[in-house]
Amino acid sequence: MIMNYMGKNGLILGAFALVTTGLIALTFNGTETRIKAAEEKQLLSVLNELVPESQHTNELHLDCIVIKDSLLGSSESKRIFRARNESNNVAAVLEATAPNGYSGEIKLVVAADINGDSLGARVIKHEETPGLGDKIDIRVSDWILSFNDVPFDGEADNRWQVKKDGGQFDQFTGATITPRAVVEAVKNALLYFNQNQALIFNTPSNCNATNEPEVLIDE
Repeated sequence: MIMNYMGKNGLILGAFALVTTGLIALTFNGTETRIKAAEEKQLLSVLNELVPESQHTNELHLDCIVIKDSLLGSSESKRIFRARNESNNVAAVLEATAPNGYSGEIKLVVAADINGDSLGARVIKHEETPGLGDKIDIRVSDWILSFNDVPFDGEADNRWQVKKDGGQFDQFTGATITPRAVVEAVKNALLYFNQNQALIFNTPSNCNATNEPEVLIDE
């Protein structure tokens, strides 16, 4: 009798554990999906800020390729969005990562015009210290606008550093690591763009394929 009672309790507890685990998994997946959707919505808004619709005739968020390259800051796949005006290439927006932020990786996008100069940049995701490193976020400070319409003359262009290192970009009081990391990431993204324009603009779009997109590795 006692064994039967214990057995029933065990089954009930087991079933409860399974249901609880399932609910937690569903909640996690639902939350993760909502976060991804919010990030994509933010990205679409940022694309239109960096390359306004008046400057291109294509659907910028759909004209996109997936690549992997260490210059973009990590081994993860990155997307590059191409802006075209009729048959003319106009600009590109590259996803990039600053791997050496003070509090971890900083996700950003960098826009380059057809001459390889910077049109601008935006930080998409970060965990930098509030009141210090978070000034890279346009919702906190306009510091990120210092990348708007800035010439880029290649890897040896010493202007592409924070002022403390002899460059032209401001650092933050008490927080040099974060802006230094972002400047380096933007510079590297521009360097990648300048070295790979033919690949960037001539590769067929593969971001929205129904199957797993082909990832171009150019390292």
